[in-house]
Amino acid sequence: MSSVPLDQIPAPHDAATLTLVDQLVQWGRRRIEERVFRPGMRMPSIRKLALDKGVSRFTVVEAYERLVAQGYLDSRRGSGFYVRERVASLAAVTPLERRAGAEASSMPTEPPAPPTLDVVWLLRNMLQQSTHPEKGPGLGYFPARWLDGELIAGAMRSLGRSSGTQLLGFGSPQGFLPLRQQLQTRMAELEIGATPEQIVLVSGITQAIDLLARIYVQPGDTVVVGDPAWFQMFGRFASQGARLVGMPYTPEGPDLDALEALVETWRPRMLVINSVLQNPTGTSLTAAQAFRILRLAEQYDFIVVEDDVYGDLCPTGYPATRLASLDQLRRVIYLGSFSKTLAPNLRVGFVAASPEVTQAVADQKMLVGMTSPEINERVLYRVLTEGHYRRHVERLRARLDTVRDKAARMLERTGCRLFTAPGAGMFLWADTGVDADALTAAGHEAGFLLTPGSLFSPHQSPTTWMRFNIANCGDPDLPVFLSRYLDGVARRGA
Repeated sequence: MSSVPLDQIPAPHDAATLTLVDQLVQWGRRRIEERVFRPGMRMPSIRKLALDKGVSRFTVVEAYERLVAQGYLDSRRGSGFYVRERVASLAAVTPLERRAGAEASSMPTEPPAPPTLDVVWLLRNMLQQSTHPEKGPGLGYFPARWLDGELIAGAMRSLGRSSGTQLLGFGSPQGFLPLRQQLQTRMAELEIGATPEQIVLVSGITQAIDLLARIYVQPGDTVVVGDPAWFQMFGRFASQGARLVGMPYTPEGPDLDALEALVETWRPRMLVINSVLQNPTGTSLTAAQAFRILRLAEQYDFIVVEDDVYGDLCPTGYPATRLASLDQLRRVIYLGSFSKTLAPNLRVGFVAASPEVTQAVADQKMLVGMTSPEINERVLYRVLTEGHYRRHVERLRARLDTVRDKAARMLERTGCRLFTAPGAGMFLWADTGVDADALTAAGHEAGFLLTPGSLFSPHQSPTTWMRFNIANCGDPDLPVFLSRYLDGVARRGA
């Protein structure tokens, strides 16, 4: 376990008001609840933890005894302290994990295993890190100080002055009609023709992917995704019994020669792709690449799902082509959302497609959850129509431009190698040269939330690559931590 000062231990209260014992107890509880320390595992020895944290052995003993009293630890005479199998957490533990924990309790003392860095681990920690985004270079959204809360608050006040009776019904399965009409206008600016009947409002891209998976993907079907790509969709397709096949990326975008070989071999049902500012590489499709993808889709008869969640971060004139603008929603299903640019918890996205597809999506949406919250849709409608959203997005782009080069140079100075140097967007994809999972675990212990590249692989393959959100790379301790860790690994390997 790496050393971290107690004043860096995450705590729900101001650490200055807590004793060292209280801080250490909160550190222990947090690590157990995050499953860094799992049931049956031996906690660090009193001597080692005192040395790592820079406190007395008495402080460690007192903290451990409190964790025993609170039901987090068991004390075993002559052996140490072990994480207790807590009844409240049994539902979250698989039988295999329970068996492993029971076996571990009877084995010789071992140091705690590193956390299991899966998507659930990351999402849980992303939500916990939301109040300290400067410590979250692995986060997928902007810090609150970059966003405009008054933009949303003003829309809510405006909505509050309208008749409350209009908010009491279920709403439409396709979503609030005036917002769909407004989205029709916005899509026309991107040269995508869609009537309001071709648009269904959903609770973000995640729900859109879920609905499409339920409708179109059957057990045994192949779905082509990026490798790397947005990780949250992998589990959804896998739960449908789909076979996930990864399409590699080059600094110029998707490797289309590899894609052609994949579709010829696997005959996929669907391809899911970011055409603009791809997460995590930051690449965008050229017109030639987009035409080739559509030609392959026609030749091999697969659906193309175009996720344009980062589209509003793309400046006018930026070299990027949307598949839906070429296909006009014949084979392409186009997805959009406002959670990145407005607020992560304003869960309003949309699906635009042919009338047959949108009817199927609306029907499936009713089966899964009736309708999406119309209050959110009305708030977004007012934000988009009251004239301030465009200026807000322009400010976001400008602010990203001021930190992109700085973040890139910082990463390069620490020893990382950039995949490419995108001229827009919020992410940098960097090769750290070390095991990204181990680096993430060390960063977690030091108070930083990092995102290992293994999560962006459809097969969770080990990798040295990592995604960095440039809006959250300004903490002065981040380059210090990265340099020390990477230099330390290099010295040990020399």
